Amino acid sequence: MYALLLTCKTLESVKSETTPKHPTWWVPSLYFAEGLPYVMVMTVSTIMYKNLNISNTELALYTSWLYLPWVIKPFWSPLVDIFRTKRWWIVAMQFLIGVALAGVAFTIPTSFFFQITLAFFWLMAFSSATHDIAADGFYMLALSEGDQSLYVGIRSTLYRAAMILGQGVFVYAAGKIAEANNNDFVMSWSLSFGAIAVIFLLFGVYHLWALPRPATDVPAVNPEKGVVATFVETFVTFFSKPGMLVATLYLLFYRFAESQLVKMASPFLLDTPEKGGLGFLTSDVGLIYGTFGILGLTIGGIVGGIVAAKGGLRKWIIPMAAAINLPNLVYVLLSFFPTNDFFVVTAAVVTEQLGYGFGFTAYMLYMMYISQGEHKTAHYAFGTGLMALGMMIPGMWSGKLQEILGYQYFFLWVMVATIPSFLLAWMIRGIPESYGKKEHI
Repeated sequence: MYALLLTCKTLESVKSETTPKHPTWWVPSLYFAEGLPYVMVMTVSTIMYKNLNISNTELALYTSWLYLPWVIKPFWSPLVDIFRTKRWWIVAMQFLIGVALAGVAFTIPTSFFFQITLAFFWLMAFSSATHDIAADGFYMLALSEGDQSLYVGIRSTLYRAAMILGQGVFVYAAGKIAEANNNDFVMSWSLSFGAIAVIFLLFGVYHLWALPRPATDVPAVNPEKGVVATFVETFVTFFSKPGMLVATLYLLFYRFAESQLVKMASPFLLDTPEKGGLGFLTSDVGLIYGTFGILGLTIGGIVGGIVAAKGGLRKWIIPMAAAINLPNLVYVLLSFFPTNDFFVVTAAVVTEQLGYGFGFTAYMLYMMYISQGEHKTAHYAFGTGLMALGMMIPGMWSGKLQEILGYQYFFLWVMVATIPSFLLAWMIRGIPESYGKKEHI
């Protein structure tokens, strides 16, 4: 691992005149690489552990803990600003993620797989969170404001494409390999993670060549203040902004219902009818939730971006809260009126994901809004850290709660848990009417 980082340091110092500068060479691949490890840690791990007979209580608790790197990344996001270039951080973290993926692949067949694969998922999560900080900051440094607007749709689309590969194609392939080998999920998940590890190591090699070297990508230490003062200043300037109490609660509770639903959606589809589930195969879940569902999420996000660009964030913040929460009702209906009809279940999941994608637009725009000003890279990281905390803690108890209540009453509870999202969206004040409209994004 140290050798990989040393190699990154050495190669970073070699400035090649042939390095492409045009964003099409690196924006799509960079955001594909940003999305893939996140979905592996947050979603694919849950499905894998379910296949390997880990209980809902344990898989929800321990995979929710994997949000922690995204929760606490504000504490080291200033370090990404202060030490080395963001380009160096991007490439180094991609190599580390590749190593972590390989570690998962090699340790799945062991008798202590649960503990050791979780350790590698932790390494992957910390590397991925650091990669997010560097990639988002690099995007703002390497592109003009006009190009940032032009490529925002492309980066979002490629991030979603990574989710389809990880949550859809990858899960489908793992399921099919297992089905062809007497449901040998140990072998199928090992092979699948090995393949993704190779892909990610190739990303690291590619971005050594493809990423530009903007003149502004330099360590951000203020020589008059020093490292510690610069570090502290980023926190003070963020939390002293007007309206930060309500803003913090909004970031924590906007996805309160979704944070619990997302951990139990795949187990619900996979569990047998005797356990209250729908009894679908792993490959089916890869298609339903990971492919068609993500396509619905993507379409919802695109439509959300279009309407926000026309009407602005202030106009859409409450309707989008309704969009992200009310479609959760489809899981209540599926649990009370279970069916194994592939098309009916797919339609229900796509409906929920469409609403999620549409409603999540307001959340992302609001994080961008409160991150404006000096230290915007670190301040955006603070926002995403609060978002991750809001996903982590409710997710931790969701598995135990589901096993106590059963799927039917658990999904009813999820609907009750939507209330804070509506209240906090209504309490948000001070957003300019023009913010979010096309000329301001």
